[in-house]
Amino acid sequence: MSRVCSSGCFSQFVERHYSGLNFALLVFGYIFYLIVGAAIFSAIELPYEQELRRELVEARQDFLSSNPCVSDERLEELLARALEASNYGVSVLGNNSNHNWDFVASLFFTSTVLTTTGYGHSVPLSDEGKAFCIFYSIMGIPVTLFFLSVVVQRIMVLVTRRPVSYFHRRWAMSKPKLAAIHATCLALIMTLLFLIIPAWIFVSLEKDWDFLESLYFCFISLTTIGLGDYVPGETHSKDDNPHPQLYRLAITVYLLLGLVCVLVVLETCCELPQMKRLRQRFCEENIRELDSETTNIINRDHLSDELTDTLDHVPVIPSVSDQAASLRKDSKSTPYTQALGSPSNGKLR
Repeated sequence: MSRVCSSGCFSQFVERHYSGLNFALLVFGYIFYLIVGAAIFSAIELPYEQELRRELVEARQDFLSSNPCVSDERLEELLARALEASNYGVSVLGNNSNHNWDFVASLFFTSTVLTTTGYGHSVPLSDEGKAFCIFYSIMGIPVTLFFLSVVVQRIMVLVTRRPVSYFHRRWAMSKPKLAAIHATCLALIMTLLFLIIPAWIFVSLEKDWDFLESLYFCFISLTTIGLGDYVPGETHSKDDNPHPQLYRLAITVYLLLGLVCVLVVLETCCELPQMKRLRQRFCEENIRELDSETTNIINRDHLSDELTDTLDHVPVIPSVSDQAASLRKDSKSTPYTQALGSPSNGKLR
């Protein structure tokens, strides 16, 4: 008896706190995903880091032994100064004559700041530039997010909502299945146009990059991760790239267009009925708190298959306004006649 009571209380507790338990499971799952990722990255990258440190120590010792007139302290000062300048985007290499703060380079910098990509290859050098960057980003980032949301919503109407509605009426296919197929096709097209093809283009333009590095740069950039370890145009000489400003401007346009397309794909996936039903498992299960549009979409998705076959056999019921107009028309065309048995002048017919 006690076991039945305890199992019933446990089932009631689970049913009452179903969404909260799912949310807790989601949090622990995400933390576990972070831990697994950290462990894998550490296992892969730590040996390469140790090998690189060993090579740098050996190279430094070889240089000091080959140049006894240079002291270890002066070399340390030179290397520290060179690394500090490199962190600010200024290279000490002789073949690097590009300017980080001409107009086109500054335009590329503002686009990476406002889209929160932030490669970090060029940063403000002065205190005035750092202060202006703070105030410029405070105003610019919310405006950029609003601008991107408006652009994405307008594109969504053209490439997602209208095609799905059209083929739903044309093929009589359920909307959840059709939306999933459309989202998959859209993701594949965007991957080809903004990842695969640009990666091959960067392979031909950047001599030091292979296909994996080019694909890595495109993905890191369009997802606004922006690690900054690969920046196009940084190793070009004037012979290799006679128009560096035009090249940098083309990259800026590509990054903005690619970011918009990535957001369109993500928004299309988020609007899938399957995703909406999945999100409900981690939220409070009170249907009244859902907006009416989401509720109607969910209900229509469950009943769309059944309604497709039965709507053709349902008789059309005229609206109230149509019935009133029909009654007015009949009253004007047909004269009023008294019914049989009704009194006329106090006498019966």
